[in-house]
Amino acid sequence: MLGISQSFPNFSLKAVTSSNLKDGFSVISNETYKNKWMVLFFWPKDFTFVCPTEIIEFKKLYPEFKHRHADVLGVSVDSEFVHLAWREHHKGLNDLPFPMLSDINRELSSALGILHPTEGVSQRATYIVDPEGMIRFVMVTDLNVGRSVKEVLRVLDALQTNELCPCEWEKGDKTIEL
Repeated sequence: MLGISQSFPNFSLKAVTSSNLKDGFSVISNETYKNKWMVLFFWPKDFTFVCPTEIIEFKKLYPEFKHRHADVLGVSVDSEFVHLAWREHHKGLNDLPFPMLSDINRELSSALGILHPTEGVSQRATYIVDPEGMIRFVMVTDLNVGRSVKEVLRVLDALQTNELCPCEWEKGDKTIEL
């Protein structure tokens, strides 16, 4: 699995960006977010039970990520058409402010090393990538356990200080001075 201080792999994936069949699809790549902070979160499958709780929490906290100049991207191995159907079917996903990327060929999940060995889906992984394209944070949880989006936001805050941050540090707390 790729980890801290490694370059995030290049990618170019089809994505759903709205619930409109006519113009709701686009291609998203590294170049789309060049020189920006990215928060990429992967979920195993659409039309499941834990995944929408996480996606809705990222939606709820999306303004906080944008305030920190970080772009959020959601990714699974389902097709862009399945993503669109799920957005239309699940009212909590209707108006997502971030794209849902389709890693249907499992290229990005494989390059990251997060493809589940027996299920063939992306593991429940989260990456924070800095503006230079370096991985600065990785979290992977069991397929049955949802991640903490607030923790991802807390770590983004800490990384953006570019200082030493103690355990349980929160935005506004003092950093460690040497």
